[in-house]
Amino acid sequence: MTVVADERRQAHEINKLSKRLHRQVGQAIGDFNMIEPGDKVMVCVSGGKDSYSLLDILISMRERSPVDFDLVAVNLDQKQPGFPEDVLPAYLGSRGVPFHIEAQDTYSIVKRLVPEGKTMCSLCSRLRRGILYRVAGELGATKIALGHHRDDMVVTLLMNMFFGGRIKGMPPKLVSDDGRHVVIRPLAYVAETDLERWAEHRRFPIIPCTLCGSQDNLQRVQVKSMIRDWERQYPGRIDNMFNAMGHIVPSHMMDRKLHPFQTLQATGVADAGGDRAFDEDDEGCASPAAAAGAAQPMAWLGAAG
Repeated sequence: MTVVADERRQAHEINKLSKRLHRQVGQAIGDFNMIEPGDKVMVCVSGGKDSYSLLDILISMRERSPVDFDLVAVNLDQKQPGFPEDVLPAYLGSRGVPFHIEAQDTYSIVKRLVPEGKTMCSLCSRLRRGILYRVAGELGATKIALGHHRDDMVVTLLMNMFFGGRIKGMPPKLVSDDGRHVVIRPLAYVAETDLERWAEHRRFPIIPCTLCGSQDNLQRVQVKSMIRDWERQYPGRIDNMFNAMGHIVPSHMMDRKLHPFQTLQATGVADAGGDRAFDEDDEGCASPAAAAGAAQPMAWLGAAG
């Protein structure tokens, strides 16, 4: 009886996780109008848990959503030593989704140009983006979907603050560097821990990134570890930081391009929040997803199950 009860409990938890993931992805797609009727969405699949989960969820949602769109999975084989070239074609073929493997030896370029011990991610990322943009054009894709999640967006915000001296994040939707493509991040509302559980449940054939994973002192790794520690000590802190990106108050920042500080004058009209810096008792700051929920396209809410 104990074994049966445990199996039922696990099945119940996985069902809750599945519903939450599909609901959050559907909410993000609707909030930012990420996918429209007739779109051809190029899903970039690296072989990691995030991109596998993104493709998996979008395949499921496409089957149920009244919004008509196509998917094509694309992997960039960067010719890293030991990269198992057969894994992704076998998996993608088993899912019945059109796919394209683009082979480009960016690994050798990065190793040649970046001094030993220096971070490779910046150059690698630029090369990868350029190739993926080109492939998107060749495939006729109207949207490029990336597997960045909520935690990635918070880490990017903090990295820009700590190391770049600016408040800048990773938006759920943007126009590509070359101005020709729309890039979307449907996992924007999803916690990384949920993706870890989903990947384990779905038994994705994970391919580790030996090029990046071998660099133990990356700033991104350090910041991610820091927010994980914060979350353990103060549950909900990552959500609070993420929600803050959707509740920006320009009048209480310092960017003169966003608020007319130099011409500011007293109006004689009372403003209870005008001189309040910390809104500890303000219950009006719902999450970005909840705040935009009323305007959600019903097609995506239906697909979210």
